[in-house]
Amino acid sequence: MRPHWIAPSQNTHGRPWGVYTILHETHMCKVKEIVVYNMQRLSYQSHEHRDEHWFCVQGEGVLTLDDLPIDLRKGEHVDIPRGTKHRIQCTSPEPLVFIEVQTGDSFAEEDIVRYDDDYGRSE
Repeated sequence: MRPHWIAPSQNTHGRPWGVYTILHETHMCKVKEIVVYNMQRLSYQSHEHRDEHWFCVQGEGVLTLDDLPIDLRKGEHVDIPRGTKHRIQCTSPEPLVFIEVQTGDSFAEEDIVRYDDDYGRSE
């Protein structure tokens, strides 16, 4: 279910854990708003062709970065270099919302290696 503040858009994509909206995309970068619902989490993944910078704008979560858990709260940010295993879980009652800025050689959704996934999508 899409939260009321997210307007339907061709740039908004639902996932089992929440939704993401592509805010900006060029050959140099891609920017997304990512919403993770309470107690949901992204797959444990890495990327070969891109680095990511996450800036938390709402809620709280636990980020796993190469098997190390890190608390992430509103106003905090983290850099995720390509090849680094990562995932985040929303631990706050409200959705966790963060802005993701991707830089690198490719921003294709297919540039993902899943190591673990709660929704049966791991490879």
